Amino acid sequence: MTLDLAALVPIILLALHIALAIVAIIAISLRRKPTTAVAWAILIIVLPYLGAVAFLLVGFSRLPRRRREQQREVSEAIRTRTPGLDQVSHRDEWPAWLAGDVLLNESLGALPMVGGNTATLIDDYDGAIAAIIADVDTAERYVHVEFFILTLDATTEPFFAALERARSRGVTVRVLSDHLMTLLYPPRRETLQRLRTMGAEWHGMLPLRPWRGQWQRPDLRNHRKLVVIDGRVGHTGSQNMIQANYGKKKAIARGLRWHEVMVRLEGPVVRELDAVFVTDWFSETNELLPLDTSPVVLTPSRDGEVLDAQIVPSGPSFENDNTLKLFASLIHQAQRQVSITSPYFVPDEAIQLAMITAATRGLLVELYVGEVGDQFFVHHAQRSYYEQLLRAGVRIYLYEAPTVLHSKHFTIDDDVAVIGSSNMDIRSFSLNMEVSVLVHGASFVDQLRAIEASYRASSRELHLAEWSSRPWPQKARDGLARLTSSLQ
Repeated sequence: MTLDLAALVPIILLALHIALAIVAIIAISLRRKPTTAVAWAILIIVLPYLGAVAFLLVGFSRLPRRRREQQREVSEAIRTRTPGLDQVSHRDEWPAWLAGDVLLNESLGALPMVGGNTATLIDDYDGAIAAIIADVDTAERYVHVEFFILTLDATTEPFFAALERARSRGVTVRVLSDHLMTLLYPPRRETLQRLRTMGAEWHGMLPLRPWRGQWQRPDLRNHRKLVVIDGRVGHTGSQNMIQANYGKKKAIARGLRWHEVMVRLEGPVVRELDAVFVTDWFSETNELLPLDTSPVVLTPSRDGEVLDAQIVPSGPSFENDNTLKLFASLIHQAQRQVSITSPYFVPDEAIQLAMITAATRGLLVELYVGEVGDQFFVHHAQRSYYEQLLRAGVRIYLYEAPTVLHSKHFTIDDDVAVIGSSNMDIRSFSLNMEVSVLVHGASFVDQLRAIEASYRASSRELHLAEWSSRPWPQKARDGLARLTSSLQ
């Protein structure tokens, strides 16, 4: 009996297909959420070889072991640098539930809640850059700069000039920006040359240079935005250091302009923000800069109100989804109101359930998002979540085009708020390195509520009847885009 090899080929391929699917399902299911595992399994079963290649490229959501070990090393140094720092706060004025969330953040991110701070919100794009420049011009020892996107253009030229003035005074200038974004946003050569010429030290974050042994999942990026001057003044929030239309041809043609919110900080919390920079600098250079270990004296803010703040770093250098746990807990703890602003709203199941539960409990739950988006799949994926929220009673406001609402913050009740670089989406929760600030203070929440009121004035409210009757082609695009959001 002779074997018909041609007849065996389909059987062998089918067997390999089945074997690959079984191995993939078992491997992918380990330490992954069920929805993520199912999405990957479906892709590999339907498109086995393409799916397998995709998984090998973007299926691993943690940074290499060396980087995770460096994160743990700095976290331990932070915990031991100044004993009792977590007591420098005004916890007797916190809501009863807040202490648990503060402890959660400290356990995950190593940084304590500290008091005696001032915080000023800036929701003007050019004004935020001007405020940073004014503070850089007061620098005496160092300026630490870290942006996801950092480019030299007409808008940012004054910032680079301020760094040059600082260098001419003998101030140390250290700069970090995301390596991949540096390649994608011109003018790369002119930007880096300007930094080198002034004597600033620049490093690209999470470089993709396999020939140097520098490789990880390509879309694991450092999305943080912060500037620290002498450890006494800090800026962080949603804004990159780039022109307001991001220099994108399509954005310019559509008349798009990004709207941002930054926060200027003074007080002990600035040293905590600088600890995030120190951690990232260590990861990219193997140089561990000294942490501030000086005693902290509790002082009231300039307007007399107590303001406590906690820096919350998160990302794939940690073993836990730090901001996801914080955001879900805060929404569940709310007693009266939750107002969320996020340009990319593709929530984890825990966040979606928390918002629905809060609205069902009778709380006022608001979501501010853009009517237009700059990322096709993300924009359509987030639209797929609206109907369920609307049915639960969540009020959704669409910020009118052509502005891209890029701010990232939310308020809880009357005196707790979060602001930073983290979107309310799966990517920010698990794949991007982010930094957020948890703030306790009624005046700060009042500032954010005033900004939220300005959003309402420039938005239209979305209603269930309108949304549920939108054309089927739109629903199909939204649903298909939602499936891609689970491939993480």
